[in-house]
Amino acid sequence: MSTTGLPPAADADLARVTEALHMITPRWNVRILLALNEPPQRYTQIADKLPYLHSGQLHPKIRSLCDAGLVERTEHSTRHVTYGLTRRGRQLLPVLPVIAAWAEEYLEQPEQPLSAIEQVEDCLTLLTRRQAVAILWVLKARQEASARVLAGFVMPGSYWTSIYPPLRQLIDDGLVVTAGSGQPYRLSPGGDGLGHVFGALSMWAAGRPVDHAARHPLWGRTEPSAMTAPRTWVSHPSRLPDPTAPPAPAVQTQPARRPAWQHGDLFSHAIPVGPKAAPAMGGARR
Repeated sequence: MSTTGLPPAADADLARVTEALHMITPRWNVRILLALNEPPQRYTQIADKLPYLHSGQLHPKIRSLCDAGLVERTEHSTRHVTYGLTRRGRQLLPVLPVIAAWAEEYLEQPEQPLSAIEQVEDCLTLLTRRQAVAILWVLKARQEASARVLAGFVMPGSYWTSIYPPLRQLIDDGLVVTAGSGQPYRLSPGGDGLGHVFGALSMWAAGRPVDHAARHPLWGRTEPSAMTAPRTWVSHPSRLPDPTAPPAPAVQTQPARRPAWQHGDLFSHAIPVGPKAAPAMGGARR
């Protein structure tokens, strides 16, 4: 069933990408997937890698990832159950460095550097805002469009002024620009740069290799360096504190050392817990 006014093939592709985003965006899901990126483990082993999650939080998250087909539960006996990534879950992991590369280039950075995982989480939050992906998709296809035209594609059957709240949010996030009231809307450089992310998600959702993202009929282009060469990331403790830990000492004001780490380190097992840094959700750089 059509969800937008786009042609059927484009509408189906957009729906698959939106579904993929909603699988991985819920809080902690990316971290759980990364913790499972090794041979199947018992529940207690997974919990040890995610000490900031209470058992009551972790179990339903793993169950939802099993329901999504990204994680599989294997019952060896009544007392021996393991969890591991499915083939689809493993195929999704190469998308994460692509998302992190976009976030590092376009998202506003806080004073204290963020880890690649946190950059991924911030990007996913932007992309799962209401109607965000559909609006970006239409603007990419048309180059520019008025609010009324956008509403006709994105919200067919709804009153056209309903498009303004999500449009204003995308402008605040730095993904869409306009010259002023009554002027058409178009993608910002950050919004256009999401082509690498959408292309990779589309290929994964269609069961095709992620490195075919450049072949996407709408978002395809020269592959980003994140998919063709090693890239240096910034490692930093999680902004999300351990709920049982004592208050952390104040963050030092001097610049933090920036240890380099490579693609493989995005999938490290342990995620350190530390002081909460200012979030990077101010939107993409203009």
